[in-house]
Amino acid sequence: MEERITFDSDGLKIEGLLHGAASGNAAVITHPHPLYGGDMHNPVVSGIVSSFQGKGYTTLCFNFRGTGGSQGRHDEGIGERNDVIAAIDYLKSTGADRVDLAGYSFGAWVNAHVSCGRGAVERMVMVSPPIGFIEFETVGSIECLELVITGSRDDIAPPGLIEKALPGWNPQACFEVIQGADHFYSGFLGDLTAVLENNL
Repeated sequence: MEERITFDSDGLKIEGLLHGAASGNAAVITHPHPLYGGDMHNPVVSGIVSSFQGKGYTTLCFNFRGTGGSQGRHDEGIGERNDVIAAIDYLKSTGADRVDLAGYSFGAWVNAHVSCGRGAVERMVMVSPPIGFIEFETVGSIECLELVITGSRDDIAPPGLIEKALPGWNPQACFEVIQGADHFYSGFLGDLTAVLENNL
């Protein structure tokens, strides 16, 4: 059963959708760029959420500050990192034993700046990290990164650029390219969820 919840981040009320009892394994899922229409109801985000739920995870997706019903304003990815940490803390406060962190596009970029240790993240999953669109030079080693997925036709998260950057993020991470998919996974959401479910 999905429940609308709010949690605090820097004194702001952030809205989210919680599915499950928040005990055992849980996952926070972040959305694409809000200035380009991205929010927690994005179809790719929903696909990621359903993949984790299919593996028995409690899931929490939320709207970054200034998006939808979340208070505040867009903060160029800086304050949004605190939103991610606050979401992880919320799940842990409600009984989650371990929390994975997954993000799509802008959400993956924001997540990449959250320390695995600081956020107590067990595992990180990136879907189409937008390395062809947003600067990734500030992203260093991500020891909890286990899976990166993109499409062969994704010009915002080009496979070639990701392949070059991956050794600096985590050379042990699995990299999956979905043939024919672009950044929006139109017609390929089933392929995306299949790759996720096979690797979670």
